[in-house]
Amino acid sequence: MATKEEVAQFLNDFKVKMSIFRILFRDERKKNTQALLSLEMSWESRKKVIENLVVEDYCEGPLDDKLYGIASMWVFGKYLKEIEMYIKISMGRPNSSVLCVSFHEAEHSMVYPFKKH
Repeated sequence: MATKEEVAQFLNDFKVKMSIFRILFRDERKKNTQALLSLEMSWESRKKVIENLVVEDYCEGPLDDKLYGIASMWVFGKYLKEIEMYIKISMGRPNSSVLCVSFHEAEHSMVYPFKKH
């Protein structure tokens, strides 16, 4: 598990890189597309959710990138329309877009180590 400071640094770096190179959403994955339809979300509104992630939304990471072998994956959660969303993001390749690998309804209850209840 990362420290609060490490999560804050990751989010800062991620958002800066996203502002320069944009974000690539893995929409070919059915559950990601289904989430957009279910929530009636546009590409832009999904991007805004990610831009507004904070340390308290952190769940786990950095995780090894077993899918692409590019950069560590970080998992965040966010409630949208009373649905807990699972969001997995990565810095992606150097000098390229950041990645959103997962953006869908959580399949199990998520743990937020920095969120005060």
